[in-house]
Amino acid sequence: MRLLLAVLFALALTGIGVAFAQTKADAPGSAQIDYAGFRNLTGEVETYRSDRLVSLAEFQRMAREGGAIILDARSADAFAEGHIAGAVNLPFTDFTDESLRETLRDPNVRILIYCNNNFSNNAQPVVLKRIQLALNIQTFINLYGYGYRNVYELGDTVDFNDPAVNWVRG
Repeated sequence: MRLLLAVLFALALTGIGVAFAQTKADAPGSAQIDYAGFRNLTGEVETYRSDRLVSLAEFQRMAREGGAIILDARSADAFAEGHIAGAVNLPFTDFTDESLRETLRDPNVRILIYCNNNFSNNAQPVVLKRIQLALNIQTFINLYGYGYRNVYELGDTVDFNDPAVNWVRG
């Protein structure tokens, strides 16, 4: 028993025990939660996403091409208050295999995403989130995790009052 405790203590000091503890903590009563899988998914998405950040001009060009979907994953209330013209709304909290299939139909469709942190206004309906918690990140990771790989993200910060943005007020 002392040997086992010594090994666990040594692993904890090296950081290996952290992953072990999190995996172990997920097991009892949380069989449908996979933190280690999420961590691996985010690592896989990080590089992939960096090549898929586009300027406003590129975002709009892609939106004009046939078949592209502008996805707004903010709440239904925020979407109703204002959004980029042509966007469809599926709140991030409602992402499931079925809801994504109904909204996006084809997993190969080009999906364009944006969120609050793409706007400099910091006013309703796009109040800034903490930068490391921007909804774009979770949206991209989840779309990728659900099998949608043709995703592009608005990489610019814009003013929704700029006519070039094509903002529709609710």
